[in-house]
Amino acid sequence: MDPSPQPRRRMPLLGRRMLAAGVLTTAATLASARPPMPATVPVAMEDAHAGEAAVTIDNFTFAPPVITVAAGTRVVWTNRDDIPHTVVGTGDPRSLRSPPLDTDDRFAFTFAAPGTYRYFCSLHPHMQGTVVVR
Repeated sequence: MDPSPQPRRRMPLLGRRMLAAGVLTTAATLASARPPMPATVPVAMEDAHAGEAAVTIDNFTFAPPVITVAAGTRVVWTNRDDIPHTVVGTGDPRSLRSPPLDTDDRFAFTFAAPGTYRYFCSLHPHMQGTVVVR
């Protein structure tokens, strides 16, 4: 029995990276475990809305990608993805602008005037959609 200390063995680089990834994943999961924020609802029109239409955000897409509604319709986006997304209009000024939406967060906007309104996710610009108001 040799009382001298044994040399310390280092964890292989791949093992250290996997451990770090696990810690980051756990931290992200815990951070997203907070209760959902209330829906943000900017209203573009004061009178009663003509109805409501839904757009789902899932798998990095807006579904449906194009929606046609009557003027005065309130469109509600719901994020079903595991990561945040936004809804931002491409028009100027950008009156259509949501905060980052976490999983199950909702954002609503009432479209008062006829026209074609294009929007995208500012966090993932390849995500695009259109609201056609008649």
